[in-house]
Amino acid sequence: MENLSLRLTRVSEAGMYRLDCRERDLHAAIAETGYSLFRIDLEKVRGKEDFITVVARAINVPDWFGKNWDALSDTLCDFSWQPSPGYVLLFCNGNDMFGMNSGDYRIAMEIFADTIEFWRSQDKPFWIFFDHSIHEI
Repeated sequence: MENLSLRLTRVSEAGMYRLDCRERDLHAAIAETGYSLFRIDLEKVRGKEDFITVVARAINVPDWFGKNWDALSDTLCDFSWQPSPGYVLLFCNGNDMFGMNSGDYRIAMEIFADTIEFWRSQDKPFWIFFDHSIHEI
């Protein structure tokens, strides 16, 4: 567990990964770091609107959230309402493309990659874990 906690602090390693440990081990490691964890259940997602809504609820977006890709990108690069030394999104119960078509899936993955790079430029770790295999963009 200590190794996972230490690894989570390395900004240069932060990125998108398939979860390869037990979820409870990830929770314990995150607790040691003091990071904010957002568990996002994708089981009922059936398209872009559902996906954005589920993510927005999980990260407790502010009232100004616009319910579109730009708003999602903006909020993932803000988190002023949730100050933390680092952030972790854990996507659970999703299929290979989160219940979206390939175009929307690709946009979501690009937003995630841009978000990780933004937080890296701020010297803050931003991790995304998937509890299933993902396809390459």
